[in-house]
Amino acid sequence: MFETSASTIPPAGHLVFCIANSAILTRFPPDSYRDRQLGIYPLFANFPTIRAANVTEILCNRKKQSKIVCKTVKNPIFASLKYNMETDVRLFSGGATNTLAEQIAKSYGKDLGKMAHYRFSDGELQVSYDESIRGQSVFAIQSTMPPADNLMELLLMLDAAKRASAKEIIAVIPYFGYARQDRKDQPRVAIGAKLVADMLALAGATRVMTMDLHADQIQGFFDIPVDHLYASSIFLPYISGLNLPNLTIAAPDMGGSKRANAYAKHLKSEIVICYKQRTKANVVDHMTAIGDIEGRNIVLVDDLVDTGGTLCKAADMMMERGALSVRAVCTHAILSGKAYENIANSKLTELIVTDTVPLKQQSDKIKVLTVAELFAKVIHSVQNYESISSNFIM
Repeated sequence: MFETSASTIPPAGHLVFCIANSAILTRFPPDSYRDRQLGIYPLFANFPTIRAANVTEILCNRKKQSKIVCKTVKNPIFASLKYNMETDVRLFSGGATNTLAEQIAKSYGKDLGKMAHYRFSDGELQVSYDESIRGQSVFAIQSTMPPADNLMELLLMLDAAKRASAKEIIAVIPYFGYARQDRKDQPRVAIGAKLVADMLALAGATRVMTMDLHADQIQGFFDIPVDHLYASSIFLPYISGLNLPNLTIAAPDMGGSKRANAYAKHLKSEIVICYKQRTKANVVDHMTAIGDIEGRNIVLVDDLVDTGGTLCKAADMMMERGALSVRAVCTHAILSGKAYENIANSKLTELIVTDTVPLKQQSDKIKVLTVAELFAKVIHSVQNYESISSNFIM
């Protein structure tokens, strides 16, 4: 059965027909962008004239049939037939974030699709889908942290899906690697983030879903839709649940001041901004802070933690200046080099991260919060053409 309306066009996610005096079944509007997105082909335009009273079944797409009941009417009306698009979804995982992908699939309510990952003796990667994905919406889940094989594996997954005639190919990249190379900040350097964006689109991605980019403007490097999620919807409830008196949010550098300010506004707390000077990457020479620290419980906010040098130096400096405690929340736990050692020996009370990047080892000071449910919700919303803004706290 379907509901009709004489005044409004049904929302996205519906198959749309126009039933007029002659009871001819056709599409409205013909060959629209929405039709193409929903997989409605010019099939209806080729239908012979059929009296609506005699119509019992129509082909909604190339595989499904849905029964409708209708009657001849005097005035044209719009009729919509809602169908379940969830059956078109296929979730697949790369090797780098398989545990997270399994949790996303579980939260979504589907099993991960079957894939084969093969490596030749010289290290060359090969991937293949072990089930048909023709006409399906494929979500390829893989973070692209080093080594570069992780990025290459994702590109191969996208290309294989394109060549297997997938309808839509969504690259789900919880951690978008090379995002720190987002501008030409010195002579003769590459803009790595733009290069990766171009490669993803060329490989076949029709959409990208990621979390906490190092710089928001990286979305502009893409000519395809980008769903940029924020871990704030996970971190803010956790911070609120700590019930810390004299809470102060801190940015570990000038670049993170916007993020820290957003957290501080939501939590109605004070804000501190750290100023650091580097001689080279991952090495902080000097650091100071702008704002009141003494007698405060500090929470540092950043998008990622690599060697942990900045966070640990900031925590030590703040404790020396009279802070009661220093915690840090960072979305992506890269934790390379001596990061675990630095964190263990620092004055950080706790480091809260997400599982966009799997931990290399356990630490008593590191707490992991999962992003699986958030990604599952957004995948559901994207597939059903629903707004995703309700998933954002800021």
